Amino acid sequence: MTDSLRRADEGRLRLGVNIDHVATVRNARGAGYPDPVRAGLMAAEAGADGITAHLREDRRHITDDDIARLAAELTIPLNFEMAATDEMRAIALRHRPHAACIVPEKREERTTEGGLDAAGQFTALAPLVADLRDAGIRVSLFIEPSARQIDAAIRMGAPVVELHTGRYCELSGAAQADELRRLTDAAALAAKNGIEVHAGHGLTYDNVAPIAAIRQVRELNIGHFLIGEAIFIGIAESVRQMRDAMDAAR
Repeated sequence: MTDSLRRADEGRLRLGVNIDHVATVRNARGAGYPDPVRAGLMAAEAGADGITAHLREDRRHITDDDIARLAAELTIPLNFEMAATDEMRAIALRHRPHAACIVPEKREERTTEGGLDAAGQFTALAPLVADLRDAGIRVSLFIEPSARQIDAAIRMGAPVVELHTGRYCELSGAAQADELRRLTDAAALAAKNGIEVHAGHGLTYDNVAPIAAIRQVRELNIGHFLIGEAIFIGIAESVRQMRDAMDAAR
């Protein structure tokens, strides 16, 4: 690869597509369709750089069989979202996905609410991060954009943080601008300390551009919006349009 091509590749913002809610629709009827693995393969063909799947404790959408099939059939990286439990540690070590993103998880929540308290849970999380990292899995911590949480990630030796963009997506006007500055500052701090920066949660065509424009952010993980759009325009087109919006902002 030439130096110019390498620089272009390094500057390209990756898109990870979360397919959880294809499984949500499937599980609503207890049928075998729609198949989230098929959705992942179609997203890959349309330009996704990775596929994200969250195996929850209650298996409300993605199942163990889905993870096994994704690990076997995908030709692009699988990002395994997981709670910090012994059960999920064992599953991650068995399948050895390209990446594992540790997220907070509450049984009663509809979706992930806020970032992981990496600082407050440092003692419990550090051995998990070490185990996954030693197995060759790219470990990510899904955190709020704060210096305290980034410092915890640094001390844990986590190679990646994913900044929670949910609050940014819910705000407007000056409050949203303030949250964007928090995200920008957090991304700069993490990158300065050798941590790769990802971002995600709540992103849509309308709000993705300012996040995609943060130069230190290397990957966006987007799911619910893309699956919702796929009902109307198909998953391939929803992925292509998001890819176009990200590239235009970059």
